[in-house]
Amino acid sequence: MLEEICPEALEWGKWLFAQECQFLRGVQTLTDLIEFSQPEVSFIGRSNVGKSSLLNALTGRTTLARTSHTPGRTQQLNFFSLGNRLILVDMPGYGYAQASKKSIAQWNELIHLYFQGRPTLERVYLLIDGRHGLKNNDLEMMELLDTTAVSYRVVVTKVDKISSSQREEIKGNLENKIKGHAAAFPKICLTSSEAKEGIAELRADIAQFAIGSPKI
Repeated sequence: MLEEICPEALEWGKWLFAQECQFLRGVQTLTDLIEFSQPEVSFIGRSNVGKSSLLNALTGRTTLARTSHTPGRTQQLNFFSLGNRLILVDMPGYGYAQASKKSIAQWNELIHLYFQGRPTLERVYLLIDGRHGLKNNDLEMMELLDTTAVSYRVVVTKVDKISSSQREEIKGNLENKIKGHAAAFPKICLTSSEAKEGIAELRADIAQFAIGSPKI
């Protein structure tokens, strides 16, 4: 679970994520990257971390983000407008060993440049698979976000696949780990796309960045 959130924030998040979510643009190169008027939040994590499933659960849709048993399917930055109030960005997964070195280099460059020069980017949600915990490339991503001074929050996925004691262990380990990372939000989100655990709370957390968000 996330920390306790007031009912007004939960209602605002529920309302916002019930609005139309429209695909705007897929970006594979920096020259295709344009600015939008709405604030943005982005989602990134290792390939097969459950990012597409989480986005679908947040928006209450089954086809917003493509899910696949084959890692590495998201090979571009996908921009969605949520109710014309907030941009959701589905970012390429990392850590997929079978992708070509050229593809990996291109993805890494695009991600790095996006983080460096995106004034509308309010927060990145860094997804960590609850079954596996932090990997070296997750730590590298945290260091990149620290370097580029992009605020990020760790979201643990697939917690329905682990026991209660394992949840507490990974939560404690992650909270200790992020203490040394300047750009990291100190609280960890625990979620399950299948069981819908933590989804309402995560919606409320994301919705605070939307245009018209109530001052709660």
